[in-house]
Amino acid sequence: MRTPPGSIAFPAGMTACVHAVALTMIISSCSSDKQSASKSYAPPMQLDMPAMPEEAEASFDSAVAYAPGVVAVPLPSNAIVIDQNGVQIYGKQPEQQTTVYRYQPSLRDPVAIPKEDRERYDGEPVSDVKLARLEPVSTFSVDVDTGSYSNTRRFLTAGRLPPEAAVRTEEMVNYFRYDYPKPASRDVPFSVSSEVARSPWNDQSRLLRIGIRGYDLDHKTRPAANLVFLLDVSGSMHAGDKLPLVKTALGMLANKLTARDKVSIVVYAGAAGLVLEPTSSTRDIKAALARLDAGGSTAGGAGIQLAYKTARDHFVKGGVNRVILATDGDFNVGITSQDDLIKLIEKNRESGITLTTLGFGQKNYNEAMMEQIADVGNGNYAYIDNAMEARKVLDEEMTSTLFTIAKDVKIQIEFNPAVISQYRLIGYENRALREEDFDNDRIDAGDIGAGHQVTALYEVIPVGKTGWIGDRRYSKTKAGAAVKGEEMAYLKLRYKSPDGDKSKLIAQTISSASLDSAPQPKGDLAFAVAVAAFGQKLRGDSKLADYSFDQVARLAGSPSGYWRQEFVKLTQLAAGHDDS
Repeated sequence: MRTPPGSIAFPAGMTACVHAVALTMIISSCSSDKQSASKSYAPPMQLDMPAMPEEAEASFDSAVAYAPGVVAVPLPSNAIVIDQNGVQIYGKQPEQQTTVYRYQPSLRDPVAIPKEDRERYDGEPVSDVKLARLEPVSTFSVDVDTGSYSNTRRFLTAGRLPPEAAVRTEEMVNYFRYDYPKPASRDVPFSVSSEVARSPWNDQSRLLRIGIRGYDLDHKTRPAANLVFLLDVSGSMHAGDKLPLVKTALGMLANKLTARDKVSIVVYAGAAGLVLEPTSSTRDIKAALARLDAGGSTAGGAGIQLAYKTARDHFVKGGVNRVILATDGDFNVGITSQDDLIKLIEKNRESGITLTTLGFGQKNYNEAMMEQIADVGNGNYAYIDNAMEARKVLDEEMTSTLFTIAKDVKIQIEFNPAVISQYRLIGYENRALREEDFDNDRIDAGDIGAGHQVTALYEVIPVGKTGWIGDRRYSKTKAGAAVKGEEMAYLKLRYKSPDGDKSKLIAQTISSASLDSAPQPKGDLAFAVAVAAFGQKLRGDSKLADYSFDQVARLAGSPSGYWRQEFVKLTQLAAGHDDS
């Protein structure tokens, strides 16, 4: 029998059950502050966890290795155990239970690294064209996520195109900031603007850009934050672009916190444990992060439950209460169903605690879960592919990431069929709402943080131009009198204040005056259109005709700033795969 480093071979005939917490150091002390330094090892108490993944088990024969997990403090008979389903399993004397499982770093752990590509995406088909005469109203929830862009960058820099299902054009566009006007006052938390240009890939169509900009919040006046870092320390997080990058990213966030802010750290592998009680000490936060190691399977549901409980126990009224989940999304123990996880988070969001998801890694990355649970958790989703992205999300954009200024934000556009014959919304397929959802305050929608921007692009066909859908035999039959010809569309936006239950309405008309004389997009608008075209081309959008990645690069121009310059380089990488 082969025995890998850091492992113990059990005698023949002895049954050894390897759980997600595997074999951990049993701490004999009854105080977490006075842990024994004993080097003796023994199997932990039964947690009813499944065995190590078959591929790992096979590679190590019958050897059993130590892996990081959670150990009982004070004693197993006196501890609260959270099992694979997030349910507390009590000892013989529940009244004496005073603590939860705590994380114990590993020695040298065998780690099961998936050999095949098991990444999961849940992309929607490119949105259909609508006839304004039949379906004049378009309704959707705002989206401030950016993860699709940085994940796409990861594929391109590795020399391959991303799967079409991995690309969400709205997240590509919203990755960048644009020259939108600041809100006039905080009475209305954001400005709303619109602009029209000629389409670069279709001379019959026009592009309508809707831009929203939230007010900026000075870090000196922002409310106090109660943050719970929920970190995946399972074996799949062992790679350098996973747990080590998580530590770097959250260390950057710790540097931006003030004495008024509190951070707790919860980890999960086969079970969930509390690593760090709430603290304002940057040194303690970074020290706790440094001690983390990866090993075992992934009980994400139990971790989410413990994180929300920790956030509730230290809730800051009038402040920011948020769970920040950092994982590859590869939940394989307990609650593993995406639908079940969504239900779990829906139950917890009503408590006023939001959820940010930060995705890491490759090969087994479950982006479908990461994006959807952030949406349900009234938070945002970002993918961290390198230290620069970590700095952007958790340092430069920290205020936007954490501090909500408006929730349940919905947009509705009603097109005037006397002016617009056909239209399509570019992106936002998984944010589409029914028309009746717009006025229903019980329907959940996206949130906007301080300084956040949201951009939406419609491609429209003016009346008299040739559209994607040909004329119908009875299409000229009038269903009703046309309304004011000087209005192209009517824009409505609904939102709630962060602590409100009743929505407020913003409404404005969009003039049709510029449709005939609309110029080619220039400057800031040209860059936004270039990013949208980039995303749609990666998605295989046939309505771009033969518009190429090289043309996308030329449309983007020679922008200033690191991130925009990087975008142009990505279009050049994509051009190497362009068959158009």
